[in-house]
Amino acid sequence: MSKPRSPRQIMRSILQRIATGPELSKDIAEDEARAGMDAILNQQVDEVQAGIFFIALRMKRETDEENRGVLSAIIDASDRVVADVDEVVDIADPYDGYNRSLPVSPFLPALLAECGVHAVCHGLDEVGPKYGITHRHVLQAAGVDVDKTPAEAAARLSDPDLGWAYVDQARFAPKLHDLVDLRARMVKRNVITTVEVLPRPISGRQRTHFVTGYVHKPYPPIYAMLARHAGFDSALLIRGVEGGVIPSLRQPGRFFHYHGAGELIGVDTDPLSLGIEQELRAPPLPSDLPPNPDASDEITLPVDRRAAARAAAEQGRAALSGARGAAYDALVYSSALILHHLGRFDSPRAAAESVRKVLDSGRAAQRVA
Repeated sequence: MSKPRSPRQIMRSILQRIATGPELSKDIAEDEARAGMDAILNQQVDEVQAGIFFIALRMKRETDEENRGVLSAIIDASDRVVADVDEVVDIADPYDGYNRSLPVSPFLPALLAECGVHAVCHGLDEVGPKYGITHRHVLQAAGVDVDKTPAEAAARLSDPDLGWAYVDQARFAPKLHDLVDLRARMVKRNVITTVEVLPRPISGRQRTHFVTGYVHKPYPPIYAMLARHAGFDSALLIRGVEGGVIPSLRQPGRFFHYHGAGELIGVDTDPLSLGIEQELRAPPLPSDLPPNPDASDEITLPVDRRAAARAAAEQGRAALSGARGAAYDALVYSSALILHHLGRFDSPRAAAESVRKVLDSGRAAQRVA
């Protein structure tokens, strides 16, 4: 009987195959990718080998099996809970944030809660490649406690006066969060960027739905495959501004969705069909924000992050209170697509009309606490 291989031996074997150049590199099996990622998360291999693992996978292009294996290891290392509600919508915006527009998507969960849908969003403080404005920054600027444990966040979901929550990666996946510095030193996007939004930290008792955004066309089938692997009951994948969950407010867009074991279906959408007429793609960065003293290239956020987060919080709160504008329209658009996806309305247009009534009532703003 052969002796079990150590994590170092496993990683050495993996690197010998995936890091041999563009023509000779070989794919690895799902269980090997899972074992390699597990070794990295548990600090059983050194950082040089960890960096090579991520970069080599990226250079040869990750397979579905490798993506699933890495995600499985992250799920294994995550603190996941079931909330005391039947259904949860998991909103996964880009963890590296926004750097060309003001994100109002952090207020989608509060709006959905007022519409009768329990929603959770998640993220972290900062990570590359964009190092932009994240959900954590905006919600913290709005006075929300962004450091709750998954169990505490799940309790917020069942609170009828709140009905939504934010949970930080540092709380639900601390071992993964410990890799933020390594990721900064690697510079380039890697497999973690793709899969870290999928661990499903808070689930519903009966159903949990995944909502995320994308930019590049190859990603919807990848996200759908990973969402099924993570156990989501459905997925809504929106081609959004900066890869987020809100489509462009001024031009036709597209989203993909699946329910249960059904096929992934692509659907065209147009803001005009929802009664949205905007010259702006998204809420813009205010022109009077102070510059970012650390800005060094065209990717880095050009303005001061804290000031931008405060501006996003102000616009988000105002939109939840019924103030018309780009932020209001952005919340209407995304929430209408989500509500239609959940089957609450027969069409996005009907959903949008209902959402406007909720926003105009101002009640959703009271849930931001």
